[in-house]
Amino acid sequence: MADLNSNQPWLNSRVSDVVFILSPPFFSLLLVLLFPSQFQNSAGIPLAYWVFLIVFIDVAHVYSTLYRTYFNPGNFKKQYTLLVAIPVACYVTGVMIYHFDALWFWRILAYLAVYHFIRQQYGFMRLYSRNEKASPVQQLIDKVAIYTATLYPLLFWHLSTARHFNWFIEGDFFSFKNDALLKGSGMVYLAIIAIYIIKELSVVIKQKWVNIPRNLIVVGTFLSWYFGIVYFNGDMAFTTLNVVSHGVPYMALVWFFEKKKLDKTAVKNKIIALSFGKSGIFYFLFILILFAYLEEGLWDGLVWKEHQAVFKPFTTLPQITSSELLSLLVPLLALPQATHYVLDGFIWKPKNKF
Repeated sequence: MADLNSNQPWLNSRVSDVVFILSPPFFSLLLVLLFPSQFQNSAGIPLAYWVFLIVFIDVAHVYSTLYRTYFNPGNFKKQYTLLVAIPVACYVTGVMIYHFDALWFWRILAYLAVYHFIRQQYGFMRLYSRNEKASPVQQLIDKVAIYTATLYPLLFWHLSTARHFNWFIEGDFFSFKNDALLKGSGMVYLAIIAIYIIKELSVVIKQKWVNIPRNLIVVGTFLSWYFGIVYFNGDMAFTTLNVVSHGVPYMALVWFFEKKKLDKTAVKNKIIALSFGKSGIFYFLFILILFAYLEEGLWDGLVWKEHQAVFKPFTTLPQITSSELLSLLVPLLALPQATHYVLDGFIWKPKNKF
């Protein structure tokens, strides 16, 4: 067989791709398996671990979008109308929905987040398939497989007995128990896995080569979504597998992509120059974590009042309880997330010239 490492479609390099894009789902699953008593049935998350997952990864990755949009003078000028219209539309829509029903606001935001998470896995699969000369049938199998890896666990979540975790708040997902549909979808799930394996084996036999990163993306997606949602039923396990598998690869992709652009062009923007220059990864992460801390501090100070020990600078802020004020405040605090979810559908498409 030919060298499996030859002509692999790495996005940055073999080592960096494996460490920051491909290994997070496997690493997070290993962590859960090594400490079952802490993860599998835990209803809560220790404070320090919550800060690491939510602030340092989950919320921080949202702000990495800034580097491809608002922090980039060239992109901001080219797509000014889009970059202004999207947050305005998200905020106005959010205010109207929250004023109508707070639960529906979180429900719609949750399903928008799910769509974003699913599309990221498909996007990575496409990136790692960019040089393949696959037939239309093989491409269809890959597409069905990556979507099945995410959609079946979500269907299980909706159709099975209650999960001991939520996406944002309790009740944000619909629930309609149906054992027959759940059993049938499980059989389809296994059949699609089998078809994908057979397809890959036939490619290896015929071409004497295997696309390592694409297969790791597909396998990692199957494992992280299945074990995070279906197999385990704890908030800590779900959050670990969900956040680490999504947030770390996204931040890495932005950094790899923007670093390559900086190497080829002269950049006058100081934030970008610092973040992607020598030792830039530290500035990059510091800025993301700073924005994440400020956002979560405002959430905690004005709305939740749950982690005041972490967000001491915000403890003097008054807790807002007025429904009218919350209908203006909550969509504003959630605006970075909503904008990130919507913008992500544009910034990775070549035709949009980001």
